[in-house]
Amino acid sequence: MTGSKSGGLTITLPSDLEIVMTREFDAPRRLIFEAFTRPEHLRRWWGPRYLTLTVCEVDLRPGGAWRFVQRTPDGQEFGFRGVYQEIVPPVRLAYTFIFEPMPEHDAVVTVVLEERNGKTTLTETTRHKTRDGRDGHLNSGMEDGSTDSFNRLDELLATLA
Repeated sequence: MTGSKSGGLTITLPSDLEIVMTREFDAPRRLIFEAFTRPEHLRRWWGPRYLTLTVCEVDLRPGGAWRFVQRTPDGQEFGFRGVYQEIVPPVRLAYTFIFEPMPEHDAVVTVVLEERNGKTTLTETTRHKTRDGRDGHLNSGMEDGSTDSFNRLDELLATLA
């Protein structure tokens, strides 16, 4: 998986605990930051296309909580939650990430947005507590899900520009 590229998304494994995803978007970082932090935008892109985001709660402040629930076509629901640790608009966002069915595999996600000539490189680093947590995340279908999510984000950004 190290260095794999799918749909413009590059995934690398710089350590036994980290997953780094990188993708360039043809949009200013201000819009991408808004898409990551406003529920009305998150509902339109977060998660694979075949899932519905039924809950999208954001308390955007250090120490504030977030929670998302996705529903499958057959009605199953899966929750994700965390707490914002750092918010530096429109440059950086850090938060804890917990997949509710497996809370013991919590991680910290850091999103960094670097803009050059109207294009923005998004680098998302997920740091797990254990290699098993990282590997479980990798084997969960995350590459396909992240590729689809970021494709949806790209589509949303085109409507916001």
